[in-house]
Amino acid sequence: MSVAAPQRRTLPRLGRGNLAPTLLIYLGRTFLTRFLVLFAGISAIVLLITTVDQLDQLASAKGASLLTAVQMALLKLPQLAQEVMAFAVLFAAMATFWRLTHTNELVVVRAAGVSVWQMIAPAVLIALLIGALTTTLLNPLSSVMLKRFEQLQARYTGDADATLSVSETGLWLRQANDGGRAVIHAQRVRQSDMTLFDVVVFRFDQADRFQSRIDADRARLADGRWILKDALLTEPGGDGTRRAQVAVPTDLTADKIYQSFSPPETISFWRLPEFIRLLENAGFAADPHRLQFHRLLAKPILFAGMVLLAAIFSLRQHRRGGVALTIFGGVLTGFGVFVLSNLVFAYGLSATFPVPIAAWTPSLIIVMLGAAGLMHLEDG
Repeated sequence: MSVAAPQRRTLPRLGRGNLAPTLLIYLGRTFLTRFLVLFAGISAIVLLITTVDQLDQLASAKGASLLTAVQMALLKLPQLAQEVMAFAVLFAAMATFWRLTHTNELVVVRAAGVSVWQMIAPAVLIALLIGALTTTLLNPLSSVMLKRFEQLQARYTGDADATLSVSETGLWLRQANDGGRAVIHAQRVRQSDMTLFDVVVFRFDQADRFQSRIDADRARLADGRWILKDALLTEPGGDGTRRAQVAVPTDLTADKIYQSFSPPETISFWRLPEFIRLLENAGFAADPHRLQFHRLLAKPILFAGMVLLAAIFSLRQHRRGGVALTIFGGVLTGFGVFVLSNLVFAYGLSATFPVPIAAWTPSLIIVMLGAAGLMHLEDG
């Protein structure tokens, strides 16, 4: 009578060029878990600091309370979280790879013929996904919440200023006017000397009662007033009167008008291309908004580059030792990335660099440095 031999359990086989799904999932899950924990911790610190800052700003605001400060800090948190997310990716990757070296899992994986590129692939893919979700989901949410934050800030601090909006019909500008207000509409603008074309000015008193309408071919901002040439002045109950020149007082300057635009951070990633088109059609430069759009596009590449840099520091630790050196290297790298990015972005805003180059250069440099370092690490 023959006895059947017991079946042997086959473990996932790791051959050179073959990364078993089990190991892939394990490495990816480890990185994602550490990212979520670190990101939550950093966000909590940012929230605390922002709340304290808001309490300081609202100290003399009438009707403001601790709850108001917390609400405003929460509204601003998604925008600030986007700025620190790259650091969370970097430190999460460093923690993941350091654990592999500390527990000798790296030795086992490398002995099975798995290359460095295969080992970091799960973290790189997740970093790319985090960047894509940040751009397509978190940014639109952040833009809505930041807009609400600015409304509350203007309400409690009294910083509300002239507002300017751009649409398919042209641009609309609201300003104070002799105790009342004025609404100015123009088809387009020449930003170099702040001249409006095809202008209509509606003037209202303090009770929002209509006072007069002024139509003109152009209006130029000069010495605290709008100077309208060959203007048609129309008042309630009267016929229009043609005048060679009409001056409308204003406290606006060219800088104030341009700053009245919605900041790029308050506009959703999905709406930025249309807003850029409207700005340029109206005659305004759209470099800040174009830079923001390209920065968001480059964010997944930036996060992937952070993983590559983390691997350079962490995967050599078992040879050289020194947790403190690894942490210091990571912090220094993160700070360097932050300084480099803001420096290049500043050049982009000043038109020293083309906007796409200014937006993509930091991410591409980080990826190239990380790839070069890993090539050296892999070759020994």
